[in-house]
Amino acid sequence: MSTTPGVVITREPTGNVIAEGGDELAVTLLKRAGFVLETAPLSFWYRLPWDMGEERENQMASHAARMLTAVGYQVELDPGLDVTRITAPTDPLGTRVYGQQILSLTDQLNGTETYAGAADLIEHVVDPDDGVLVRLGQFFEAAAVQANVADTDDGWDLSHLCEDAAATLASLAEDLRGAGHQMQRLSNRPGSGAGRKASPATTRRPRARAPEPRPPPKSPPPHRRPRPGRAGLADRSPAVPSNSPAHHHNSQEPARDRQSNSPPRRHP
Repeated sequence: MSTTPGVVITREPTGNVIAEGGDELAVTLLKRAGFVLETAPLSFWYRLPWDMGEERENQMASHAARMLTAVGYQVELDPGLDVTRITAPTDPLGTRVYGQQILSLTDQLNGTETYAGAADLIEHVVDPDDGVLVRLGQFFEAAAVQANVADTDDGWDLSHLCEDAAATLASLAEDLRGAGHQMQRLSNRPGSGAGRKASPATTRRPRARAPEPRPPPKSPPPHRRPRPGRAGLADRSPAVPSNSPAHHHNSQEPARDRQSNSPPRRHP
């Protein structure tokens, strides 16, 4: 744990950028960074010169914070002054520092031009000893311990959730252990496109479209068996209007057939 006194660099409501705390070495570094001494009867502090513009003030304050941090000082820098802080529309002040670092890593991966560069970035995530996945799993293990200390039902439930998350991350890290080397080998294949910027639009495999369902085959019309009797004959005979000549002609045929089949009459 550092024993050096902390330094606070902030912007006052009046717009002045001031620095407080530290020791003689911190004061020397602040002066080198462009801060000037301000005194009062019972206190003193350092500030940046006036009328430099907000952008320049932010740059100088960030530079001073980096110098102090490099020699071991704990520096509390106003988020509005930190020009190195990564921001996003959902986090305009960049307060989610560690998530923004992963976002920066993602931006680098999107902008890489070689598979070798992409493989190096992937190793930062999947390295079995110091990768992001392993460290994130350790984070959830520690969170499980903290939740379990509460010794309540809610604490135990949260502890189990964190333990499950840690186990999932450990399994994922194991599955992706060779992802960096696999990405590296892509540059050795013909037509791998090494030297081109690897963007998601060019490297993502197109998703296969699901085949459209085919309509069910039409079944053949059922075979109609003729019904016995006159109904069957009617089904097979074309419909003929009752007032047509053909109807009268056909209606007389059965009578002639009966006459022709009957035996001849004998006259006395």
